[in-house]
Amino acid sequence: MAKNEMAVESYGPYSKVVFKMLILFLSIISMMVVFTFFYLRQPQFAQLPDEISFENRNLVSSYDAGVFQNQVETPVLTSNQSRIASMTQFLFGKDHNSIPTAPLPSVKTDLHKLNKSENAVVWMGHSSYYIQLDGIRFLIDPVFSDNASPVPATNQAFPGSNIYTVDDIPEIDYLITTHDHWDHLDYATVTGLKSKIKNVITPLGVGSYFEQWGFAKNIIQEGDWRSVIKRQNGLEIHILPARHFSGRLLTRNKTLWSSFALVTPRHKIYVGGDSGYGPHFKEIGKQFGRFDLAILECGQYNENWRFIHMMPEETAQAGEDLNAAAVLPSHNSKFKLAHHAWNDPLIRISEASKGKSYRLLTPMIGELVQSDNPAQRFSQWFR
Repeated sequence: MAKNEMAVESYGPYSKVVFKMLILFLSIISMMVVFTFFYLRQPQFAQLPDEISFENRNLVSSYDAGVFQNQVETPVLTSNQSRIASMTQFLFGKDHNSIPTAPLPSVKTDLHKLNKSENAVVWMGHSSYYIQLDGIRFLIDPVFSDNASPVPATNQAFPGSNIYTVDDIPEIDYLITTHDHWDHLDYATVTGLKSKIKNVITPLGVGSYFEQWGFAKNIIQEGDWRSVIKRQNGLEIHILPARHFSGRLLTRNKTLWSSFALVTPRHKIYVGGDSGYGPHFKEIGKQFGRFDLAILECGQYNENWRFIHMMPEETAQAGEDLNAAAVLPSHNSKFKLAHHAWNDPLIRISEASKGKSYRLLTPMIGELVQSDNPAQRFSQWFR
């Protein structure tokens, strides 16, 4: 009996420690669940549209069981790595020279003083563009926040790359959003611009974010691939295929992703959005004959993601497929979203573009691109 009493007595305090640790662990988990619940109720997350939102639409894109599909088979990952492992590496992975060691050079063009009749393009870093075309002002995928992630203090903008704010933007005729990823659709930016936006153009489903964020429903127009929005003065906005995916959290492909063609009686500009290389580039090139400018993604690539993001050499080929007179590479030089050196995209596209039929444009962030000036040249600031 004495031995048993000693065993119980020695085991008792240990039980209490384990019990207290278990209570502490459960309390921490409970607090995390509560925090996550309320954090995800913030307006930037919004609610995804359901199938009812797409009833009675003449769909060209493949839409089945509530999700969109690419034109060709497009696995997001090409390795056996799990989504959680991939996301962890994506958010917290360390890579040599992936972040500039000094602030990036830039030239801040004053958009308010820019003559509206001048055809011009201003790259604002990553995939954000201001475009003036035949007197019409466009703003593409504006992201002026300091990061491009739902997780605070991650995916932060490189020093010197985030030079524009909503106050720097004049009245915009058309805000165009290519898809709903965080680095293309930023709640703080678009809501800050709300009073300056006359029209919002998006692929199917993406307009629901703008409605939830207080934009008037009558200024929002969604479209499927191959749809055309025709406006006065001969403007046509073509919503075209891309090879990518959508989703701001774990739920994917509830909204459509796309590229765009901006067409006036005198000019044609292609905005590629995010896209892996695919047959759609040649199809679009044949449809439109010749583009004055193609804005194509060139950055945030990885061999494991090669079907949803192009390698620079594929970007060069896409420029040829599109019959573009000039190519402006985007999706680089602002955020670290992949495992390559920050300037690798621009170095590789510069090499891959040698001997091509198009003219490669590599402006600094904010530097004015004179669309009608084929003699304009840019420094290789990224080297």
